[in-house]
Amino acid sequence: MHVKGKKIAMAGLLVALTVVMLVLSSVIETNSLFLIAAASFCVGIAVREWGNGFGAAFLLASVMINLFVAPNKFYCITFAGMGIYLCASEFLWDKIATASHLRHRNAALWLGKYLIFNLMYVPVLFLAPQFIFTGKMNGLAAAMLLVVGQAVLFVYDQAHRYFQVYIWGKIRKKLIGD
Repeated sequence: MHVKGKKIAMAGLLVALTVVMLVLSSVIETNSLFLIAAASFCVGIAVREWGNGFGAAFLLASVMINLFVAPNKFYCITFAGMGIYLCASEFLWDKIATASHLRHRNAALWLGKYLIFNLMYVPVLFLAPQFIFTGKMNGLAAAMLLVVGQAVLFVYDQAHRYFQVYIWGKIRKKLIGD
């Protein structure tokens, strides 16, 4: 019972941290994307520590609470998209890690990550471009945003990996134990 309570308490603290970061992203507009990405890293922590199911529940709880508390609801949508990407990519990682027939696991992982991202990004880019671009959308702007999105995904994913290994890896024993 102690372990379950500790897990729920830690998850509650992480949800509170996502709320603080999303509220701050509305206050400090110049760092909004950074703070939203940092908040989504909490989803990655939940998935890594307690599994995909718990991570998905954590994401759902975080989004619901942030929709009530955060002043900018658009940031909640962005946070949800980043969290969905992290949950899906971690699920993909688990599947690829156990697939003994794959010879090029790293390539399969990155192909899957870009597929996951583009399944979310491309429809938004073409069906609701006002969420991404405030100007008039033409073919050149769409093509540029499509390419820029791929580069941003790479940077975001690398930042998440760095966070998981070097930052969370160092502080997790102090917070969670074991």
